[in-house]
Amino acid sequence: MASRWATSGVLAAGLVALACGSGFSQDASTCSTVALTDPPRTAYRCAGGLVIEAEASAELRIAAPASDGLPDSVDLTGKAALVDLPVRRDFQIRTPHAIAAVRGTLYAVDVADGSTSVFVVRGRVEVSETDGAGSVALGPGEGVDVAPGKALVVRRWPEPRVRGLLSRFGR
Repeated sequence: MASRWATSGVLAAGLVALACGSGFSQDASTCSTVALTDPPRTAYRCAGGLVIEAEASAELRIAAPASDGLPDSVDLTGKAALVDLPVRRDFQIRTPHAIAAVRGTLYAVDVADGSTSVFVVRGRVEVSETDGAGSVALGPGEGVDVAPGKALVVRRWPEPRVRGLLSRFGR
């Protein structure tokens, strides 16, 4: 199934490119944004090839660019975001429960009341608890649920759960 989603990064870039004519705007984080439909979400295209898709009601903030001009983190406090980072460089999604750190990958992070779920489509992601108590490494098709006081357990996610999460991003 991982191969089925291997082209999702290209799809994300393609969706952003197709939408370009309909009005990208530049925000303070140096990322261009566009509203996407089916399902409703916002795509952020940032320097260095980074593409972030956020659910319409997602609560996220893209950190100010690092000294090299490239954003290096996102704070996500509600709902889900899909991240495509095709270039090998450091990047983090920080939630109230977890930090997902990557180098060149496609993955989703979903924040709910009391927990954060991380799923990897392509590449590798290191997920750690915000208090530093534990960390795990995820590969393609693997996910973890992070909640205070619970052990981090890497699992191969069943296809219905993967479809449910990725369908929120039109995949």
